[in-house]
Amino acid sequence: MLLFVNACTRKNSRTKRLADCLLKTLGLPYEELKITECEFDRADENFLSKRDEILKQGDFEKLKYAKQFAEADKIVIAAPFWDLSFPAVLKTYIEQINAVGITFRYTPQGIPEGLCRADRLYYVTTIGGDFFPEIYGFGYIKALAENFYGIKDVELIKASGLDIEGADTEKILLDCEKDIIRRFQPNK
Repeated sequence: MLLFVNACTRKNSRTKRLADCLLKTLGLPYEELKITECEFDRADENFLSKRDEILKQGDFEKLKYAKQFAEADKIVIAAPFWDLSFPAVLKTYIEQINAVGITFRYTPQGIPEGLCRADRLYYVTTIGGDFFPEIYGFGYIKALAENFYGIKDVELIKASGLDIEGADTEKILLDCEKDIIRRFQPNK
């Protein structure tokens, strides 16, 4: 199963448009999780205590987002680049899925070891300007995927310069869609 983690908030989201192109190109059945509509527990002391107790008891069904993420065969995350990162709801989602014993575990040496089934994570984003330091939004997700979740194949798909005065936004998006099809269309 492909898990589509949708962190797009706008009705006519450009990021969602590119994610839709990718999903269509991959041609796989998928489950969409629109995280802007989820009601997550706030990651405070009560949440952490509750999660620790659930993990201690091994009752992983109560951590449905972590379980869903760990069981996905492929993952697509769609998140616009906002204020040098991604929407805060994506960080909140990450706090829900970071669960020792579900998405990762620690080796006896204290090194995280991934437990996720996914062999590939696609990160789709759009940027208003051309300033896109990958270390903030995408870099954070890539580091988690590779170093905690065990997902070694992490692909960045982006369209930038969309809000620059005089930019041909439609052409930029169309070029990115063509690139998605070229790069990710399954072999026939």
